[in-house]
Amino acid sequence: MMDNVSIIGVFTLSGLNEAMNHRVALFSLTLLCYCVILLVNISLIMTIILDKNLHEPMYILLCSFCMNGLYGTIGFYPKFLFDLLSPSHVISYAGCLVQALVMYSFACSDLSILAVMAYDRYLAICRPLEYHAIMTKQRLSQLVCFSWIIPFCIIGINILLTSRLKLCSSNIQRLFCVNWVIVKLACSSADTTINSIIAYITILAYVFQGFFIFWSYMYLIKTCVSSIENRGKFMQTCVPHLACLLTFLVSIVFDVMYMRFGSKDVPQTLQNFIAIEFLVIPPIMNPLIYGFKLSKIRFRILGFVYAKSK
Repeated sequence: MMDNVSIIGVFTLSGLNEAMNHRVALFSLTLLCYCVILLVNISLIMTIILDKNLHEPMYILLCSFCMNGLYGTIGFYPKFLFDLLSPSHVISYAGCLVQALVMYSFACSDLSILAVMAYDRYLAICRPLEYHAIMTKQRLSQLVCFSWIIPFCIIGINILLTSRLKLCSSNIQRLFCVNWVIVKLACSSADTTINSIIAYITILAYVFQGFFIFWSYMYLIKTCVSSIENRGKFMQTCVPHLACLLTFLVSIVFDVMYMRFGSKDVPQTLQNFIAIEFLVIPPIMNPLIYGFKLSKIRFRILGFVYAKSK
C-alpha cells in the first residue's frame, strides 16, 4: 500500500526565494490588492442582494460570478500574505492538494459562469419573447449550481488521481500549489499517464465551453447589427461580459501554456507574475467593469455613496 501513496508530508514553495529582499513592499502591495478585491466584490454582491430590482437573471449570475472570485482569492491571498512574513515557505501535503483544488475549481467555475452569462444574453436579445419562459428561477438556480458543482467535481477527480502518486521531491517552484506541478514531482512518469489523460480531457471540455461562448457572441453580433434597439442592449450588457471574458482568458491561458510548455530559463519574477495574473486582474476588473457599465448597478452604488455622505 505504501507504494501507492505519497511519503511527502510537507511541500516547500520556492517561488518567493528571489523576492524576500522586498517582502515589506510586496506584503503592503498584496494586502492592498486583496482589500480592493474584497471591497469591490462584496460591494457588488451586497448591492445585488439588497436591491430587489436587481433580482434578475443577469444580475444574479453577476453576483455568483463575484462570489466565485472571492472563493478563488481566499485560496491564495491569506497563505501568500503569511508566507511574505515567514522565513520558511511551506505547506502541508493535504493543504497543498486543497489549495490546488480551490484555485482551479475557481478558474473552471469562472468560465462556466461566463458560458451561462453568454447563454442568458443570447436568450434576452435573440429570443426575448421566450426569455422569461426559459430562464425561470428554477432553471437559473440549476445553471448556477451546475456552474459551481461540476467544475469542483472535475478538478476533484484530477486532485484525487494526484493523491495516489508517490512523489520523489517536495519542492514546488511557484507561489502556490498547482495540480500539474505536483504531478510532475512523481517518481515514475508511467504512473502519471492517467493524470495526463484526465487533465487533457478537462482542458478540452473547457475549450468547448470557450467555443460555445464565441459562437454565442458571433450569433449575437449578427443579430444586433440590423437592429438599433438590439445594438443598444449589446453595448449595455454584452460588452462588459466580453471584457471580463477576454481578461479571464488572457490571464488563464498564459498560465496554462507556460505551465505546460514554458521554458525554465524565464526569470522567477516573470514566472510569478504569469502564475498569479488570473488571481489579481479578473477579481478586481470584473466588478469594476460591470459596476461602471451597467447603469442599474452604477446608480445604486452612487446613490448609496451619496446617501452616506449626507
